[in-house]
Amino acid sequence: MLKHLLIFGSNGALGKGVTNVLLHKDYDRIFLFDSKPNDITGKNIEKVIIANMSEEENVIKAFENLKPSRDIQFFLFSTVGGFTGGKNLWDTDTNDLTKMIDGNLKTSFLIGKYFSRLVKDSAGGSILFTSAFTGLAPEKGKIPYGVSKSGVIYITETLALEGASINLSANAIAPYIIDTPANREWMGKDYDYDQLIKPWEIGEVVHSVFSNFRIISGTIIKLPGRLKIKE
Repeated sequence: MLKHLLIFGSNGALGKGVTNVLLHKDYDRIFLFDSKPNDITGKNIEKVIIANMSEEENVIKAFENLKPSRDIQFFLFSTVGGFTGGKNLWDTDTNDLTKMIDGNLKTSFLIGKYFSRLVKDSAGGSILFTSAFTGLAPEKGKIPYGVSKSGVIYITETLALEGASINLSANAIAPYIIDTPANREWMGKDYDYDQLIKPWEIGEVVHSVFSNFRIISGTIIKLPGRLKIKE
């Protein structure tokens, strides 16, 4: 049985970190989806340029690069999304809510929709979304972001129920803060970055979920931070 891996948002800090881990796992082909190509190379890698993923026609076009087969199991990890926040509800611009719904929730809906159709005519598979810890535990100043990420959790849990009939499992990670250059910039130099989850660590989580996709579904994996254990 062949195993094909799809990574959406592969050019971001999280996407690159995860891809560099999964390159060394047992996937026969890896498809990297992003608005611009990255510098990751490999004989089994195919790069797919995709424009705004909140537009359905763009997602349809992206999935045209995949052909269903009863000899292939498909796995998809999506890092797609963005963040805006820092304001109370009464100071929040409605456009910020629209931006988060489009960028985080609608993209997940569309990716899940067309991946499900691919898996339906193949040998099964699994999808792993990126939600956020605040989607489970509300925080001040994050309403647009939190609402959209909470919606991703609903999509995940519902797709896990519906996907069972087509041998599709669905899960999501819910990290608190990931160690990326952008996050380091706004957190400042005095923060203890050892507490932050590393992209490569998430890559190992992704592979573990996919390796056990037959028995893990409907699970929201909380990633609140790292234990400070000396190595």
